[in-house]
Amino acid sequence: MFLIISNPVNSTVPIFAETLKKHGVYNPRKLFGVTTLDVVRANTFVSENQGMDVNNTNVRVIGGHAGTTILPLLSQVPGAKFSEENVQ
Repeated sequence: MFLIISNPVNSTVPIFAETLKKHGVYNPRKLFGVTTLDVVRANTFVSENQGMDVNNTNVRVIGGHAGTTILPLLSQVPGAKFSEENVQ
């Protein structure tokens, strides 16, 4: 199993996949991109913004790893209310 955490994850995972394919050992079920940092950042932002305990905050994050493609699912955070300014 391979867990890729090197930035940019959305670029390094496909590069590593191609390298594995070249050597005939590629298995898509054993290659993962780890984006824990994105979740930690979203949890920290939400907990600070909403006055929540960061240890009890879980923000789901989808999309790419870049700032223009990453999307924290703020509407899915229980009890959180965000102004338009916060969302921007």
